[in-house]
Amino acid sequence: MHGITGHALSSMIPMIQGVATARNAVPGAYPLGNPRAEIHGLNVLVVGSGGREHALCWCIGASPLVDTLYCAPGNGGIGEIANRIDIGPTDIDGLLGFCRSETVDYVIVGPEQPLVDGLVDRLTEAGIKAFGPRASASAIEGSKGFTKDLCAKYGIPTAVFGRFSEAEPAKAYIAANDAPIVVKADGLAAGKGVTVARSEAEAMAAVDEALGGRFDGAGHEIVIEEFLDGEEASFFALVDGRSALPLASAQDHKAVGDGDTGPNTGGMGAYSPAPVVTPEMHDKIMTRIIEPTVSAMAAEGRPYTGLLYAGVMIVDGEPLLLEYNARFGDPECQVLMPRLKSDLFPALLAATDGVLDQVDLRWRDDVALTVVLATQGYPGDYEKGSEIRNVKSAEELPDVTIFHAGTETRNGALVATGGRVLNVTALGKSVAEAQARAYEAVDVIDWPQGFCRRDIGWRAMTRGV
Repeated sequence: MHGITGHALSSMIPMIQGVATARNAVPGAYPLGNPRAEIHGLNVLVVGSGGREHALCWCIGASPLVDTLYCAPGNGGIGEIANRIDIGPTDIDGLLGFCRSETVDYVIVGPEQPLVDGLVDRLTEAGIKAFGPRASASAIEGSKGFTKDLCAKYGIPTAVFGRFSEAEPAKAYIAANDAPIVVKADGLAAGKGVTVARSEAEAMAAVDEALGGRFDGAGHEIVIEEFLDGEEASFFALVDGRSALPLASAQDHKAVGDGDTGPNTGGMGAYSPAPVVTPEMHDKIMTRIIEPTVSAMAAEGRPYTGLLYAGVMIVDGEPLLLEYNARFGDPECQVLMPRLKSDLFPALLAATDGVLDQVDLRWRDDVALTVVLATQGYPGDYEKGSEIRNVKSAEELPDVTIFHAGTETRNGALVATGGRVLNVTALGKSVAEAQARAYEAVDVIDWPQGFCRRDIGWRAMTRGV
């Protein structure tokens, strides 16, 4: 079925919902029945090359609604479950041309940059359905200043802040407020544009660094905000422009070193669910942050459709928004997908066509935990091309799945091509059990040039969960 219409999708929802709720196994097992007898498979393209995209391909590829799965450009692991296409995620013309030539029905955009660049806009204008926000709505991640102003205008709880494009008033603002204080580059900075300054001098240096060009265009403006002392969690929801379907919570470890020490990275590990997000806290986040944001974006003429990822700080039992991301998190996606009992793909379709209220999702009670194996030197300079052995042996351990990020296969060998390279993911009845299984798998992998944190999940384990 090519060029699927909103009307056609709406007519499919009753059956799709059965597919979405019938699974009682991890993604990879098909639901009961044979939906292919009634629905022709769709050609689907996932855009991106990281662990997040591997997890999405792993999950979506199991859907009976998907016929041919492509990934552009993919990685060494994705190539085992999807057809890799040698087109970069920011090559919008190339992606559009491929979708036309191969009659792609649906595109799922993984990274933030192509969203901000308008990939979904171009696809939609060409009559190709896509999951993700348009460029105007992607500003919710593309500009921290935009999001902070949105919060101020619509009463969404967040930290007190100021916006600056020049160093002198920014430094005056810092001098008038006590450290610790947080300095953020306004735009996309690959997860490295935030400085939690413990002293006034560190904050001043962060201002000079950001406005001085370290983050290129991302630092033409900065946001300076109060330091919130609490517990951070990640909260995810699918949004169809008018309503939101909550997914699951997670917590990640951004710092490179054990004990959450050292410079921030794109993420060194994560686990789901986040113990701090109790049912009561879940409801607070939905009613005070997610739902008001969906309404606010619609009121601003920027209706939001796609995945809304809220970084939340919980202070004295109350949630405050730290920032939004306009896509699945990485490595949080790698712990959400193994916990999902349902078929994710129909829910993505429903979000795109504005019928999300007709879809349900079911989740495992198990904990999922992922440990990122990175190349020595990351997040600084690192060498590429080292060989990684025994990954298949590690995957044979019970309840272990390994998602690839920076890998390629060369002459039959798996080699590292990035900073964050593998996501070793395990399920367990508790954080401690999932952690033990993940590190057992880590220790099977033979990669002298790699390293990982050895305390992923420590905060949850102090709670005894």
